[in-house]
Amino acid sequence: MTEPVRVLLADDEHLIRGALAALLALEDDIVVVAQAASGPEALAMAQAHRPDVAVLDLQMPGLDGIEVAAELRHLLPECRTMIVTGHGRPGYLKRALEVGVRGFLPKTVSAEELARIIRTVLAGGRFVDPELAADAISAGDSPLTPRETDVLELAADGTSVAEIAVRASLSPGTVRNYLSSAATKLGAENRHAAVRVAREHGWI
Repeated sequence: MTEPVRVLLADDEHLIRGALAALLALEDDIVVVAQAASGPEALAMAQAHRPDVAVLDLQMPGLDGIEVAAELRHLLPECRTMIVTGHGRPGYLKRALEVGVRGFLPKTVSAEELARIIRTVLAGGRFVDPELAADAISAGDSPLTPRETDVLELAADGTSVAEIAVRASLSPGTVRNYLSSAATKLGAENRHAAVRVAREHGWI
């Protein structure tokens, strides 16, 4: 009998992470060996438990899923990485593929489908959700970094710099720098215009 696939689940939403762990536990050939609620915790758990596949949420405190995947590529090159996202932001797909992510899929995927994709990725295959891929192609490349994108998205509903800083686990000064950088890259006169431009291109 072959060894079960050892999986790390990283998602800051406890309910979603717990539900995924419970559903994957029903699969005979998959075992969840560790769970994490932040990017740094995901790295620590990966090094401690050495999973075969890391299933990473795109947006997490500390480090986002793509940043974690980039680190794991160097720390644990044998560990395959997958990104699961509730935000189908096209600009992220290209960055994910560039750092070696083997799977990119929405959180709406079923547990059975997730298990199948985990097996595909472990076997050396790749899975990119067709809808997310189509959106990425039509939107073109985003000039924004993942952090700039996160901060700009948080600013989209008029949230204050202080509140964005709390929600993104950053200092207010760093938030202002990210917003200013994003506006400059998008040729926008302020963060509100930057939000509009980014939305028109499907980058947030």
